[in-house]
Amino acid sequence: MAQRYRWFVRGAFLLFFVYLYFFAVAPFRFVLLNTFLGYIPIEIAFHYDQHQPRSALFFWLLVVFWLLFYPNAPYLLTDLFHLSLLHPYDPATGLIRFSLRMWLAYTNLTVAALSCTLLGFWSMEHTIQAVIVRLRFPDTTLIKTSLVVLITFLTSVGIFIGRFLRLHSIYIILEPTKFIQPLLDMWQPRMLIFVFLMTLIQLVTYVCLQLFKQTTPNALELEKKSSDQG
Repeated sequence: MAQRYRWFVRGAFLLFFVYLYFFAVAPFRFVLLNTFLGYIPIEIAFHYDQHQPRSALFFWLLVVFWLLFYPNAPYLLTDLFHLSLLHPYDPATGLIRFSLRMWLAYTNLTVAALSCTLLGFWSMEHTIQAVIVRLRFPDTTLIKTSLVVLITFLTSVGIFIGRFLRLHSIYIILEPTKFIQPLLDMWQPRMLIFVFLMTLIQLVTYVCLQLFKQTTPNALELEKKSSDQG
């Protein structure tokens, strides 16, 4: 991602944070914290690529921190369930109510979930490419796909931990021992089904984005065609 786009993303999220701080309606003030946590892996990914930082130790520390915080990005998809707190259906008609307050909350949650998830996918692809180059792996579709599936699976486990065990990524740093017993006890069939479903949702979305990228000419190609025609 070009540097100017990175600053655009930073500025847009900063404005969104300020907006949520002052205007998020109850009971959806949690969106600010969750969006901030979802943005962290995106910001971390801005600070490394295939060649920077030059220090291998610093690079791998950033990648580890990215991996720890990355589940917070698609985690916001599960926050959409909180819209039920608004009781969107009119009990008299059974139809969705036309309440601007409700649709404002819907917009806040949807914008947060989509922006963090989609830019989170960018950070994942960016990280995978950097890791492949650093480890000098062959740049093949099989390796990339395997890493995407592995990271997406681990992300779904992280979403389960955050949603049902209520353990946030920051606890790994502040209270690492708090993780041990809950993590050992969570491996149950129902948990694995949830992880499969969340992995499926993420992979379907990721594949759709890849298909869109493959079938849409990028700006450089369009510019080249335009200059050739001129």
